[in-house]
Amino acid sequence: MPLGDSITDGHNAYPGGYRVALRQRLAADGHAVDFVGSLANGPVELGTRHHEGHSGWRIDHLDAHIRTWLRHSVPRTVLLLIGTNDMNQSYDATQAPARLARLIDHIQEARPACEVFVATVPPQSDPTRERRVRAYNAALPEVVAAKGRRVHLVNIYDALTTADLADGLHPNQGGHEKMARVWHSALRSVPAALMPEVAGPEAVRPCSSVGYRQAQRCPE
Repeated sequence: MPLGDSITDGHNAYPGGYRVALRQRLAADGHAVDFVGSLANGPVELGTRHHEGHSGWRIDHLDAHIRTWLRHSVPRTVLLLIGTNDMNQSYDATQAPARLARLIDHIQEARPACEVFVATVPPQSDPTRERRVRAYNAALPEVVAAKGRRVHLVNIYDALTTADLADGLHPNQGGHEKMARVWHSALRSVPAALMPEVAGPEAVRPCSSVGYRQAQRCPE
């Protein structure tokens, strides 16, 4: 489940966002990918176009809906990139890491076996917003470290520069491709994130119930 705001959506800068190149990379590894969520956009070649990237949303907005989404989509893995709008709106920015921690708690309560990848947010061109972004990102390692072995930090911020932004905020195509490389590396470092969830000694849940599945285990 790609989960976040307009950066996950891709916005007008590049519909489909990092999901396009990430799916291609995972397919090259032999993984058939089901991106899950209540929204859908992106090019035809993306295949599974679903996501939970809600433009303009903050951490608290996602938190208000996350239980319902997880109940309906039942992802194996969550890719969480959120906080940009908390910084842009200066919405109690100093408490944003605490809000993120609660959101992660709610994901884990709803899906205890889920692997959760939490990304630092990308840089911004506006100096004031960029200062908030850096302060927020600096708090994320501690937040993630407190959540146990199924929560993983993904350093998106260091992979991009302001030259990778289409409008000072949203990544352009090149920026999203850099993000995809970082997500891909993070996923490969946690093999369980790319495996079907085992329901019993010999059983594997149906393909529709997982966010990621192996091609050889779940034929089309």
